[in-house]
Amino acid sequence: MHNQGLKLKPFCFGLCLLVFGLCGCAVVEYFKPEKPPYDEELSQSYYLIQLKASTAADVLAVINRPEYELLSQSRSVIASSGQKKKGHEIWFNMAAFDENTLTAKRKYFFLVDEKPKSFWVQPKRRLNFDSEMVMGAELFSEPFANDNAKRIAMLKKVLANVRIDMAEVAPEEKNLNTCGMLINQTIETVLVKLESSPILARKLNPVEGLDFDHITFGSGTIWMGIVGDIVNVRIRIDSYVRTHDDPFALED
Repeated sequence: MHNQGLKLKPFCFGLCLLVFGLCGCAVVEYFKPEKPPYDEELSQSYYLIQLKASTAADVLAVINRPEYELLSQSRSVIASSGQKKKGHEIWFNMAAFDENTLTAKRKYFFLVDEKPKSFWVQPKRRLNFDSEMVMGAELFSEPFANDNAKRIAMLKKVLANVRIDMAEVAPEEKNLNTCGMLINQTIETVLVKLESSPILARKLNPVEGLDFDHITFGSGTIWMGIVGDIVNVRIRIDSYVRTHDDPFALED
């Protein structure tokens, strides 16, 4: 019995070496401690930007961490983007401004995190998208067949605004371009589901949320709410679906 125990130790050690060799750097990257900026810090700029109040100077003061992020801007849009985990996690904060009042009229936060796949650990994918935007009065006054049709039209307008704002800054920064494509793909997935069954749009509310399946990231949920002329959309995919707290809290 004693000799058998001694024989097992080299075998176990050899097995560990084999597993490590097969998994390679992916395992090391998977279990490596998170480096700054920490995930809970990434969306801070989003919450500090106040629609109808924050100016470009206000946004510039809070949106960028030069040591971690790249700043991109046009005449009407400011964005700050970064990446870590060797590119497996990318994010951005962005604001668009009204040309008349010169204050923020739309703001966004986006994060996508895909831990690398290894021999024995499946990739962990998650996606987080937050947006808040002032909508024109014409959209609210437009006649719709019912509330579901109105919700779908609102979501289409949200996507249209995302495309407009991303087009201002994404071409000059590849991470923003990647994020823009993922947002477009995600919202398009939701719209396809709604077009096949419009009655599901009733779940596009701040409490219930509409479940959907993303082709790459798996199961997700989207919430949408309207307060005055401001529309708020939030999306969580995979782990973010299970860990979100207060899916809807419009700032005062």
